[in-house]
Amino acid sequence: MHDYTRYFPVRGDDDQLDVQGILHAGLNATPDRMVLAFDAEEWTVSRLRRHVALSQAWLATQGMVPGDRVAVMLKNHPAHVALIYALILSGMVWVPVNTRLKSAGLQYLIDHAKPSLVVVEPEFDEQVTQAGATHPFKLVHAELVESEVEGAAIVRAPCVPSDLLCLIYTSGTTGAPKGVRFTHRMLRIASEAALIAADAHDGDRLFLWEPLCHIGGAQMLMAPFLAKVSLHVVPAFSLSRFWQQIETSGATHLHYLGGVLELLMRQPETIPAKHSIRVAWGAGLNKLTWKQAQDTLGMGLRECYGMTECSSFGCFNQNGKPGSMGRVLPWMTLELLDENGKPVGVGEHGEIVLATDVEGAFLAGYLDNPEATASTLRDGRLYTGDIAWRDADGDLFFVGRRTDSMRVRGENVSAWEIERVFAQHPDVSSVAAVGVKSDIGEQEVLLYVQCEDSSPENLARLAPTLSAWASNRLASYQLPRYYRLVERFDLTPSERIRKHLLPRELDGAWDRSVRG
Repeated sequence: MHDYTRYFPVRGDDDQLDVQGILHAGLNATPDRMVLAFDAEEWTVSRLRRHVALSQAWLATQGMVPGDRVAVMLKNHPAHVALIYALILSGMVWVPVNTRLKSAGLQYLIDHAKPSLVVVEPEFDEQVTQAGATHPFKLVHAELVESEVEGAAIVRAPCVPSDLLCLIYTSGTTGAPKGVRFTHRMLRIASEAALIAADAHDGDRLFLWEPLCHIGGAQMLMAPFLAKVSLHVVPAFSLSRFWQQIETSGATHLHYLGGVLELLMRQPETIPAKHSIRVAWGAGLNKLTWKQAQDTLGMGLRECYGMTECSSFGCFNQNGKPGSMGRVLPWMTLELLDENGKPVGVGEHGEIVLATDVEGAFLAGYLDNPEATASTLRDGRLYTGDIAWRDADGDLFFVGRRTDSMRVRGENVSAWEIERVFAQHPDVSSVAAVGVKSDIGEQEVLLYVQCEDSSPENLARLAPTLSAWASNRLASYQLPRYYRLVERFDLTPSERIRKHLLPRELDGAWDRSVRG
């Protein structure tokens, strides 16, 4: 038996902890079982299988062969999912592309990933052609996938678990995005972990709103073939349509990222007295809003931690301790190390370092970036660059990125912890906390707040209101001293704020210590 069988169910005689065998078997079984839904439109196994076969045949007419890279720039839709399955079964490399990418960001991805084919919806055609990529590729429209070839049969190209399945690009907040070489085994582990973290079982319905270019969406792709669950797909998260979509789908599980739960809580009048969601699972909910989220939204919470590089998940909260990301998944070990590589004590901050005895559970490296690979993968361990601390019970609490923390009056301060609090204020649409030089040693916190009116007059009105509001929600050393308003932030392709571009000058900033 392979060492991974102690952690993962064996699903067939030839199960090598990959995805091809499971996917192929699943598409050839129980034809009437509903596995996907798009709004009220249901997709059975037989319907999905037909679209996968058509997509495979269509890829062949485009001259694609196993190992070729195919970039996909599509909105969420079951036909998009079918195309991804076709790429997996055909042994091709899927390159997911964020539909919001433009100009330099899109140019970089195409020139770096070097796809042979770029599949887009017609509305993104101009974005791609005007990006200015120098790498030669063939541009095609997605509607051909569904209509051009009929009567095709599913095929399975020879693959092994370590073969490259896709290239997922992570955000580059201080540099170019890195292409994670994501294997067949990594997708299998990611979907297995998603089922565990979500506490999903046969008969459950998983709400899929995340873009499939993000690991948050991609990790759910194999779930319907690892358990008798279904995916209920929507084009994107919509605050105005959310509860109607939940009623239509009967979804039992919601994956949350960013401020999704906070957005829902801002409109308590729209929350139905009864709904179908049993569990909300994901990352980004802090201790302050934990009980409020449970009570207001009426669903259980399972906070998680992970990253694309470790097959999505590393930890999840099973015991419900507010604010905690729980404990490490059973096939991994986790250490918290200081800047000298030494373990830290209870309550002390340290970098999350993961290890595993399951071969291939971590990324195969970053594409054409040996320096980043060597920095992240050291002696078989994954250095995440994220900071956390552990309480006396052994439960873990996320602090933030190693490069996104500050030192204020002798205390380590996480920008993430500050930002999560201010993001709850109704006048705040987005926020970024950065460290600036202090008059007396170490640093002070400068808070950038995005709002429609960034005038000096509005700063003078809003800043003291925000400061007073946060004083009951943050420790004194976490409370920003300086405030600035901005109309918008410069974002990465995956919607993260490019903090390194934010000025550290304080001229014109509102200073709490001077003005109250």
